[in-house]
Amino acid sequence: MPYIASIGTYLPCWGSPEARVPGDDEDAITLAVEAGRAAVAENGSVQYVVLVSRDLPLLESSNAAVLLAGLGLDPEIEVTERLGGAPATLDSLGSARPRTLVIGVDLDAAGAAAALTADQGLQVRTAARVARSLPVRTRTESGVVHDYGDPRLVKQRGFLASLASSWVDDPVTVAGVEHKDAAALCTGVPVELPTTGASSPLFALAAMAESETTGPLVGVEQASLSAITVAHGVTEIHRREPPARERIAPVHVPGPDIPISLAAYERAFEAKVRWEAGRHPGAEDLDFPPRYRVGEDGTLGSSYEFVALPRTGSVYTEVTVRVPVPGLDTPYSLVLVELDDVDVRALVKVTGVEPGTVDIGDRGRMVLRRVAVRSGVPDYGYAFQPESEAS
Repeated sequence: MPYIASIGTYLPCWGSPEARVPGDDEDAITLAVEAGRAAVAENGSVQYVVLVSRDLPLLESSNAAVLLAGLGLDPEIEVTERLGGAPATLDSLGSARPRTLVIGVDLDAAGAAAALTADQGLQVRTAARVARSLPVRTRTESGVVHDYGDPRLVKQRGFLASLASSWVDDPVTVAGVEHKDAAALCTGVPVELPTTGASSPLFALAAMAESETTGPLVGVEQASLSAITVAHGVTEIHRREPPARERIAPVHVPGPDIPISLAAYERAFEAKVRWEAGRHPGAEDLDFPPRYRVGEDGTLGSSYEFVALPRTGSVYTEVTVRVPVPGLDTPYSLVLVELDDVDVRALVKVTGVEPGTVDIGDRGRMVLRRVAVRSGVPDYGYAFQPESEAS
């Protein structure tokens, strides 16, 4: 019977109050990192990670390395990646061992939420599972999506029939469907959720915890259903949900595809994605990015150790590029960030605000973002998010 120690949520700043959209430098992994870091910010260790989404960027390979690096977790931690929606997230949460981080991510509408289990906290237990086949929306091996396009069938023979067979009485919240459909199934008026996919039951759980509401929480997707009963207990809620705003469309000039060098990608991965500098034996200063040094005796020193860098800092200087660049969306802003408590400055792009709106001295945090997609491979690095948005 799991206990929830903390819940973290994340919504991109772009879009509308009804539906958020990911930024050009965001994908399921960057959203998962934002929600996961919010959930584990002030809590204990993580021993297992479960990532649930239907929008995983890598299907042939694993997303675990980038996810763990962005979260700042040990690369040997066990990661389970599940393709699924709201029922899969509640299944994972209901059977989770203590110190498991369960993350649900969606891109349409965009949002992510994470729950960290522990030996005490908000108590939840599995209430029902229903597995029925009604493949209204399918995706082929080539990625082509086919939608049968019959919302009445989904409602009558999908989640209503599954709810009737589950013997779950009077759900408090139903995740995975539109708000009007959820309101018709619940006792009282459920909170309106920002997503309808894998993250939606965790957003619902956060709302129930904040209002100290107990009872059944149901997640549905087509004809599949999973439900947990939320009992009494205390959990911490950490929300990263800036106000929604419309984004001005950038200018995109087509350009040649820049091929990726996987050898260079592998060499730079630890420092770039884990946000680490190098320190050579006996040296006090840090090298970012880490690099070899030639000693006074002419020998090449390559035995540096990785040191985690602070993820907060101030803008030392900035520039906005407005001339269209082939292959890049313009305009965009670059800043030299002076990191807190270390003698390191990093050159990064600005994210989460319109270009040209960051000034020297502005505070902010470093956030994992997808900096490019090369040869079909998502390439990740860090960007500067101003404090007003990072909060």
